[in-house]
Amino acid sequence: MRELAPPVWRGLPRWALGAACGLGPVLVGLARLIPGGLDGALALVLMRCAALVPALGLACVLDDPARHSTATVPTRRSVRSALRMAQAVPLAALSWTAALLLVPGDIRPPAGDLALEAAALTALALAGAAAAVRFTEAPQPGPGVAVLLLMGTALALLLPERWCLFARLGSTQWAEAHQRWAVLLLLTVPVVALLLPEPIRRMRLPDVAHR
Repeated sequence: MRELAPPVWRGLPRWALGAACGLGPVLVGLARLIPGGLDGALALVLMRCAALVPALGLACVLDDPARHSTATVPTRRSVRSALRMAQAVPLAALSWTAALLLVPGDIRPPAGDLALEAAALTALALAGAAAAVRFTEAPQPGPGVAVLLLMGTALALLLPERWCLFARLGSTQWAEAHQRWAVLLLLTVPVVALLLPEPIRRMRLPDVAHR
C-alpha cells in the first residue's frame, strides 16, 4: 500500500482539487474585508459554500485519463479508488477547517452541525464519483457528477421548511434538519463502500461442439 501512494497521488486531479479546496477560505477571507464585516447569516452561507465547493472538487477524485490502461494493473480498482479518496478527503477537511477558523468566534455558526453537512456533501460527492466509474466507461466523469451535485443542492434549497436541509440559524427546524443530514450521511457512506469494488462479470463458458 505504501508504494502505491506516490503514483496514486500523482494521478489525482490536483488542479481541480486545489482550486476547489482553496476557494472556500478565500471566500470567507474576502468577506471579512467587506465594510461592516461578517454577520451570522452571511457566515452561515459562506460556510455552506466552503463545504460545497470542495465536495464539487471531490466529485472528480476518480477521474483518470489513463483509466483504460490502468485497468490492467494488478492492484484492484477498489484499492486504488479508496487510496485516492483517502488522499483527497483530508484536503477538503483542511479547507473547510481553515474557512471555519476565519469566521470570528462571536458569529461562528455551530461547528458540529456544519461539519455534519460538510461530511454528508463529501459522502454524496464520493458516491457519485464511484457510481460514475462503476457504471460508465468515461475516463473523466467528474464534471458531470459535480453538476449533478450542484443541481441537487439547488433543489434542496427549494424544499419546504418542514423537510428542509439548509435550515436558517435560529429556525425551529435546525435540529430536525441536521437529523436528516445525519441520516443522509449514514445512508451514503455504505453506498460508497458498495460501489468501489469492480462489478463481477458473468463468466461465459465456451460452447462445446456436439458431434
